[in-house]
Amino acid sequence: MRLNPGHRISLTIPGEAGNQVGGENAGPNSSPSTSSFGLPEALVDAPLLATGLLAALGRRRRTALWQAAMGAKGRRTPELRRPTGVAADTQDALLVGADPQAVHDLDHALRGLASALTVESRTLPTVYVAWLTDSELTLQLTHPAGKPPAPWQLGQNETFWRIQRADIPVHETDTGTAAPYPGLVSLGSLDGARLLLNLEAAPGLVSLTGTHADRSAVLTSVAAELATSSWSDRMTVTLVGFGTELTTLDPTRVRHFDDIEALLETMGAETRQRRGALAMAGHDSVLTGRTGSAQQTQWAPHLVLLPAQPTEEQAAKIAELVAESGRLGISYLAATEENGLPGATWKLEITPDGRLRAPLLGLELQAQFLPQAQYDAVVQLFAGATPDDDRDPDPSTPQFMVDITPSGRPAVYARLVGTYEITGLDAPDVEHSPLLHEALVMLLLHREGVHPRVLASGLWPRGVTEDVRDALIERLRTWLGSDPDGTPRLGTDTTGRLTLAPSVVSDLDVLRTLHYEATAGSGASNAHTRERLLNDALALAHGPLLANRPQGRYTWLSHEISEVQLPLLVADVALALSAHHLEADNPTPALNALNTALTTTPTDERLWNELLRAAHATGDAAKLESTAASLIARNHEHSGGARSLPPRTEALLDELLPSWRDAQSAAE
Repeated sequence: MRLNPGHRISLTIPGEAGNQVGGENAGPNSSPSTSSFGLPEALVDAPLLATGLLAALGRRRRTALWQAAMGAKGRRTPELRRPTGVAADTQDALLVGADPQAVHDLDHALRGLASALTVESRTLPTVYVAWLTDSELTLQLTHPAGKPPAPWQLGQNETFWRIQRADIPVHETDTGTAAPYPGLVSLGSLDGARLLLNLEAAPGLVSLTGTHADRSAVLTSVAAELATSSWSDRMTVTLVGFGTELTTLDPTRVRHFDDIEALLETMGAETRQRRGALAMAGHDSVLTGRTGSAQQTQWAPHLVLLPAQPTEEQAAKIAELVAESGRLGISYLAATEENGLPGATWKLEITPDGRLRAPLLGLELQAQFLPQAQYDAVVQLFAGATPDDDRDPDPSTPQFMVDITPSGRPAVYARLVGTYEITGLDAPDVEHSPLLHEALVMLLLHREGVHPRVLASGLWPRGVTEDVRDALIERLRTWLGSDPDGTPRLGTDTTGRLTLAPSVVSDLDVLRTLHYEATAGSGASNAHTRERLLNDALALAHGPLLANRPQGRYTWLSHEISEVQLPLLVADVALALSAHHLEADNPTPALNALNTALTTTPTDERLWNELLRAAHATGDAAKLESTAASLIARNHEHSGGARSLPPRTEALLDELLPSWRDAQSAAE
């Protein structure tokens, strides 16, 4: 069902929204102070957008790092470039602004609603607005749709369905259930409630007017959020004449056309295809087809963003496409000159003071922007999410190196690999111990420094006041103490970021230093030194990162790549040690080193292949056969039998043990 273009809508803010703390610009981790500490507030105040961008950036970094490691030259995984300057500030703003729990709740609540309606053999109601607050999610419907399935409840009247966030089921999202309202996108906030407008529900073309800079900032915000949000999966976002770089956020979801002519040809064909698919399926709209298990992409929404004024002829063709686009799941948002495009049914306006007005919707709120400077910085972050393969580290951001000589004993030593333990410090009081330990880990994993607001957002994901944050920092400074010369071990750099003194060290710092010294430092030209350094490094591989961390804490690690870097680093060490022993025609210790590393990184293909080579080098056919059998069993265990061996591993087995396929067939 679509909205009547001539019907005036009255948007109503959920009653409890006006009581939210922090005002309409407050993000989930905002403090009452107006101090920005130099971070771009546009991203701090966009929690859903920030969460999506962080998740996409993390996936890109982890994938790029793993792919680089698999093809690494000289058995050394290339380093990722650290963001600096504006890019570093932008990343910090994303970390401060992100609210993963809000995204989780929104996504799970909507999919759970779709599943519950399917059980009751009911179709999805048309939703044109969602209001998200700290405590509840409210959907505003175009028409009454009866009583919602529990735990949803009716709101102030039958056109409101709401659910308390505390009542949202905690089970994992059903991946077979399509996101029911993927066209929902944040436009801004009002009285502590974040408004998401369902662009799919628009009864035709949506126009956006305002200054060029403001229109662009809103369009890029909409595009970036829809490209990365978990509740907008199976969606296509088409950008026309702008935002080429946004395709890197999710190449499967975002596409780009240079001009309107190219768009019209493609959209004409897609409109015909969707019309035919709906007719064949017997559905009157995509909402009907989206209820239940959705494996087909015909019902996935498609949003077209137009920043340029079309010609009169192009505008007429767009109007023809828009005429039936609603039931087909296609929406058009055009950011144009002052009067907008003819025939626009929803007209949005950005005022000079940054507010978004929609008179027909009875709407006025603080707009959500992604300004050009932050857009450029986000693009820079994604461009930098690729390893430096043949490039020396940037001298402006030196890698932290530990003094591993006998005189370099650290004052404070933290073991992060395996069980988290600290030596050199007295135990803090029980009340503050968990936060102090977690804060120290964040600082140890970021030797370049941690912004105070980033530290606070990590330790208190639901927000904290500045006085509590500052008290924790002072408590941490007191706990860490000072070096003999009186220098505090917790300092502040010129950018305001918190940094640790070189006398505070972790085993991960030592592991990196030992590997570097063995392969590129003193051990590079001395076999005896290299073997000693690599053995010392491998001895530090006690298990996964922070194996004993308490459940519910350290949630900020989901934005990090440390848990990917550690197993790759351990594998690098084992591969270097194996190569050292094989060069000396000594395969047994090579096998031992590789097997030790497999306890930390059991699925690293490089270790598997080197293990086969080392087993072959023993000249013991039984050893090679048992090694091959163990790797095949390991692959089956980790893939659940769904994947065959990696192609390079299979090719190596064909070379070293041609009979392995026969043995495998006999075993089956």
